Amino acid sequence: MSNLGVVIIGRNEGERLIRCIQSLHAYIPVSVYVDSASTDNSLKSAKKLGVHAIVLDMSTPFTAARARNAGFEALLNLFPHIELVQFVDGDCELLHGWLEAGVEFLQQNPGVAVVSGVLSERFPQKTIYNMLCDLEWKMPTGNVKACGGNAMMRVSAFKAAGGFLETIIAGEEPELCVRLRGQGWKIWHINVRMMLHDANMTTFIQWWTRTMRAGYAFAEGRHMHGLAPEFHWVAESKRALCWGLYFPLSILFLLVVKPVLGFLLLLVYPLQMLRLVLKSRLPFKVASLQAIFHTIGKFAEALGQLKFFYNRWQKKSTQLIEYKKK
Repeated sequence: MSNLGVVIIGRNEGERLIRCIQSLHAYIPVSVYVDSASTDNSLKSAKKLGVHAIVLDMSTPFTAARARNAGFEALLNLFPHIELVQFVDGDCELLHGWLEAGVEFLQQNPGVAVVSGVLSERFPQKTIYNMLCDLEWKMPTGNVKACGGNAMMRVSAFKAAGGFLETIIAGEEPELCVRLRGQGWKIWHINVRMMLHDANMTTFIQWWTRTMRAGYAFAEGRHMHGLAPEFHWVAESKRALCWGLYFPLSILFLLVVKPVLGFLLLLVYPLQMLRLVLKSRLPFKVASLQAIFHTIGKFAEALGQLKFFYNRWQKKSTQLIEYKKK
């Protein structure tokens, strides 16, 4: 385990960051925390707990990708012998046994560049939005296309791929995985509990903004890797535009010229929700809530894509779409 280092990123995580760092136990001395202009005591707390803390240069627009790359560079400067790096978001808590399991898996599978485990919400029943996040974290095990922000990676593979693309505001992990797989590496998800995540999402506007950011990421990912063989986020982009833009515009048009057809077309939304509920294996109440928000979310995703197209048209620099409470 002496070949493993940890990179933590955070901004105004407060008690969550303290819990995150404390969960590292013996790995605190080989951990780097990257603070992104926190206005609370995050930086002070990190230093007090013994991690190597640095402050991200905010003269350049902030992205999580920039923070992770800065942490990775600092980690290698401090510990050049590191062969594996665990990336951790400051609102997460590592669970006992994960680091050992991740290291063992990568040692036994030399063709795998990235491994991640099971991520769960700390308080999934606290709000509907936390519950939706908890459902979002569930993914199949085995050889997968992408990982999230909390994952263990080979240093050699990460360096060869050029690290995270710092200009994108979301979806930097799947984008990196596209490049890693293009170099012949595999991405793996194993059925081992990895971390608890604390979304602390309490309002509809937070959920809406986060979903809009996902739509922006879909459009940007499709723009970069949408052609064969990847077709990166092409299907997700099309679904969002179809349900969140094309159908609504068609309905509005028909309501003006042929009201009866317009009202009939409106039925596609409740029918889509019903289809999702019937397809789900979750309890009826949970499946219903998921179906409702999944359908509503397509409007936010479509808006996120329109924002991306507008920024490209205007040649505007990408600005972070924030949903977390300050």
